[in-house]
Amino acid sequence: MKRLLLSLTLLALVTAGFSGCSKQRQWNHEQRKAMREALRSYRQMVYLDDLTDAEFGLFSDAVAGTLENAYPVYVEFIQMEGVDDTVDMVVVTEIVDELNADARNMRHIFPYNVLVAQGILPQGLDHDQLKAFYNCLATKVNNTYSSIGQFFNAILADTTDLSQISQLESQCANDLFNWEVTEIDITETVTPAAGASATSAQPAATASSNNAR
Repeated sequence: MKRLLLSLTLLALVTAGFSGCSKQRQWNHEQRKAMREALRSYRQMVYLDDLTDAEFGLFSDAVAGTLENAYPVYVEFIQMEGVDDTVDMVVVTEIVDELNADARNMRHIFPYNVLVAQGILPQGLDHDQLKAFYNCLATKVNNTYSSIGQFFNAILADTTDLSQISQLESQCANDLFNWEVTEIDITETVTPAAGASATSAQPAATASSNNAR
């Protein structure tokens, strides 16, 4: 996961600039701006990398607001031991809250265009169909993992069973749209060469096609 890079130089500048406000029980504009800038280091994180700039701006504001409410004295917060871990936790918690609030936010982890390219979903689905798909997927994930939080942490740790996730996605696609993947196996065959005892082998191949019933 991306980490906040609070260098000693930055820390010294911020501390010097705001030492007179150390008793202040609320962050000021510059302090909030500094936190939003620091949160950009998370921009390439799974889920966040699919947000638009506007969506990421709202996400950053929510994280900064949570941190400000929990740690109203900014200078004490940035000097706190384990500040990076604290920000990590709040970022992940905010993502999990968004996933719990609206199952369609699963699209930021499994974007529709990627699922189409993988053959899991057909092209041309409308808003209501996609909403139904992501609701279905969220339900299956909830039934597979103890919580959305456990599921997302497994994604961050890269310990999710991708084949299992693909099965859940395919089940939803089949249940909702009668869309399934049909595998055609071509086994290796041996054909006698004309006028010779030698044989030639045709290599095995597997083809897959997506069919809507």
